[in-house]
Amino acid sequence: MPVDEERKALSKYRLEKAEKNLAAAKLLFESKLLSESINRSYYCIFHSARGLIAYDSFDSKKHSTIIAYFNRNYIKTEKIEKEYSKIISKAFKIRTDSDYKDFYLVTKEETKEQIENAEKFLKRIKMYIEEVY
Repeated sequence: MPVDEERKALSKYRLEKAEKNLAAAKLLFESKLLSESINRSYYCIFHSARGLIAYDSFDSKKHSTIIAYFNRNYIKTEKIEKEYSKIISKAFKIRTDSDYKDFYLVTKEETKEQIENAEKFLKRIKMYIEEVY
């Protein structure tokens, strides 16, 4: 099925943004800026999901709406495996806690896991897009 060039360009832009966030997460981790790394890891995952749903011509300013749309249209339909729903949900919770809860400290292990999950999520989304579009 042909995809219009505008949606393809938007997806590509969002995936490039996700890649930059992943690179930033790794640099921040190396600099021992853990909560900042958590934030960038989450945004890698978030923009990866937005890169995928660009093909559906759907977007929202609310993160919870993007996550719900991704789960409803890609996880529940079994286009993407269930583990990716867990990855995005966990990343959202940890990022929110880290950004907004006073005295919330993430561990080095949690941060490393989030970077690995972000890398895995981005790779899976790119693979899906290549297969389908």
